Amino acid sequence: MIWEDTAGAEKARLEASIPQEWRVTIPQDVKSTLSLPQDTNVLTEAELRITNASATELVKQLGAGQLTSVAVTTAFCKRAALAHQAVNCLHDFFPDAALARAKELDQYLAEHGKPVGPLHGLPISLKDQLRVKGRQTHMGYTAWINKVDQDSSVMVDLLERAGAVFYTKTSVPQSLMVCETINNVNGRTVNPRNKDWSCGGSSGGEGAIVGFRGAVLGIGTDIGGSIRVPAAFNFLYGLRPSHGRLPYAKMANSMEGQETIHSVVGPLGHTVADLRLFVGSVLSQQPWAYDPKVIPMPWRQSEEEAAKAKIASGQLTLGYYECDGNVLPHPPIVRGVKTVVNALQGAGHNVLPWEPYEHPYAVDLANKVYASDGGADVYGVLKESGEPAIPNFQDLINPSLPKLDLNEVWDAQLKKWHYQMAYLKAMEAFEKKHGRELDAIIAPITPTAAVRHNQFKYYGYATAINVLDFTSVTVPVTFADKGLDKVNDTFSPLTKMDEAVQAEYDPEAYHGAPVAVQIIGRRLTEEKTLAIAEEIGRLLGNEVAS
Repeated sequence: MIWEDTAGAEKARLEASIPQEWRVTIPQDVKSTLSLPQDTNVLTEAELRITNASATELVKQLGAGQLTSVAVTTAFCKRAALAHQAVNCLHDFFPDAALARAKELDQYLAEHGKPVGPLHGLPISLKDQLRVKGRQTHMGYTAWINKVDQDSSVMVDLLERAGAVFYTKTSVPQSLMVCETINNVNGRTVNPRNKDWSCGGSSGGEGAIVGFRGAVLGIGTDIGGSIRVPAAFNFLYGLRPSHGRLPYAKMANSMEGQETIHSVVGPLGHTVADLRLFVGSVLSQQPWAYDPKVIPMPWRQSEEEAAKAKIASGQLTLGYYECDGNVLPHPPIVRGVKTVVNALQGAGHNVLPWEPYEHPYAVDLANKVYASDGGADVYGVLKESGEPAIPNFQDLINPSLPKLDLNEVWDAQLKKWHYQMAYLKAMEAFEKKHGRELDAIIAPITPTAAVRHNQFKYYGYATAINVLDFTSVTVPVTFADKGLDKVNDTFSPLTKMDEAVQAEYDPEAYHGAPVAVQIIGRRLTEEKTLAIAEEIGRLLGNEVAS
């Protein structure tokens, strides 16, 4: 069987998993599909209210028996079916199994009078790297279709123990190493706000389905922006935790065994409170007992409370930068950074310029690491089926790029360590100069608002933070505005990449595209960084108080 037949059969299987009564016709000229749930009669009014609620609200009602898991799961299965028809965001859809699990959870609550765990009855969407026993994880590779997983990922097991319900696995780009989402099996996933814009990647299916509210919480991974970029492009919050905070064991991946820059797993959602619920629920299951790479560090309530006390007293000290020295962001992103700075200063906090310490060096180092096997892993999988490589990652992963030998890998690891130490020294110098602790840094996460298809070129705003292994939270800020975000007539390119990125800017094409920033904290400061992100969202009017 040729690869096209295998891919075609898999796509047909997925489409057939959507019940006939949940199918709709979407006119080709419709660009935004966000109103589709309200404009069709697939969901009832009660189901619309459920899917518009936060995860934090839902688990309270589920745990108290005010909502059944069957009702909540049905609502999200319906909305996920609409999401897929609108934006092509799924790799797998299993509503029957989800509803069977939901029924079991409802019976448990009725018999025992208490929930199974902190996520009792809550549907959660999974990026197609997380394995679910008895289902496949093809991850956009034709060669991996029909390979059934014999075990679940540790994260899946722990979430299930906490009471979660699984019903979807979402789309990723071939190789994962792209901040857009397209593969030869399922095609392209688009942005629910405008089908001409990317949903981001590699957790693009998660960004799209959560943005559409076909999921209230989604799980992504991040080795070079793959949680933060989809969150940014879909006006969501996303957490890139530091390596070792959450369990990655038994997840599928490209380039497994590459340990110089770690991929990490984390949530995407509509509120920081929901991200906190997710992290706290996973940590309550003691993941370090099942994944030896996880640090034995429960949720530190004292760290969260200390951060909130500092916020309440108006004593935060934050750095910010608009440009990393490689690529100047488009005007909407620059305005987004300034909007956050102004909001914090207006609340009495200290917000001071931060000079990004040798970020171009970190970006070059990251690119060498990503290409360190000369593309052998990715191209080896493609060779198994004969399918072609998508063109989107050819500049990052390519057999023509130099392959690192063992000593060169060791050297890259040493350079990373030295760079991390030098960055801490730069932060120490900032604190000595200003006589204050640097609580976090405000920065772009991408140089563009939600980008047009095949136009994501520069990963550096994300990858420098992966090299540092700092905690980072995406915060939605505003939307591109053609009336405010004019072309920069005084622009002079810093680099060839800068010239290419700036040439893509069109105020008309990007009007209305989501704009976000990332809040960067030190390594393993998830409690503090989330609290700061939540306060910024509150000041902007984009966050619900917990």
